[in-house]
Amino acid sequence: MSDIIFGKNSVLEALIAGDREINKILISKNLHSDEKLNKIKELARQNGVVYQFVAKEKFQNYAEYNHQGVIAQISPIKYTELEDFLEKPYTNASLVILDGVEDPHNLGAIIRTCVCAGVSGIIIPSRRNVLVSSIVEKTSAGAINHIPIIKVNSLVNAVQKLKNKDWWIIATDASAKDNYYNIDYCNMNSAIIMGAEHAGVSKSLLKLSDFVVKIPMMNDFNSLNVSNALSAIIFETLRQKLNNINK
Repeated sequence: MSDIIFGKNSVLEALIAGDREINKILISKNLHSDEKLNKIKELARQNGVVYQFVAKEKFQNYAEYNHQGVIAQISPIKYTELEDFLEKPYTNASLVILDGVEDPHNLGAIIRTCVCAGVSGIIIPSRRNVLVSSIVEKTSAGAINHIPIIKVNSLVNAVQKLKNKDWWIIATDASAKDNYYNIDYCNMNSAIIMGAEHAGVSKSLLKLSDFVVKIPMMNDFNSLNVSNALSAIIFETLRQKLNNINK
């Protein structure tokens, strides 16, 4: 069984990563050559992946997606087991845990942010959370191929396992006393829990957390979505760590 991925970035990054089987790449005959398209064709030839130029009518079933005239049939993403993730040594690492994020565009944006900020992995629950799809992959601009996505049956059990491995758990909550930038993220492995926009982080996970933080707002118009909120927090952790290295 194969998935369909859309867009030049998604297809190119899948080819670069090289850890998923690509059955075929379809390229619109109306598409003008550019640097990314030429790179796609070059990597496809190098890896023995078939690509075909087809009429634009072939893309009619995917009109709702921003496919940019390029789609690929690819094997589904392989989720990472938490136990396998925890076997590796980590020093001053960051991990993101998503609790009830249902919008695939938010998940794609979160994945992209995490890759840019050097996050070691993302944990998602197998239920009540969006899973990886072609929309997620497209929104991530192919970043999905550069970070472990860990799917678990129970976030509570996952957090307990992380704590047993000396990871510090940091949950986000609008009513928290501490602001996110008041936490010292240096010299520890930290796992940041982000909840859905309306429900937030579940009470069971808040109880397990070592810290609970918020993003301060200038007024009562609390409109940051989860991907924007995560960006603020995760790049603060990166800022602190980079400053610590440069001291």
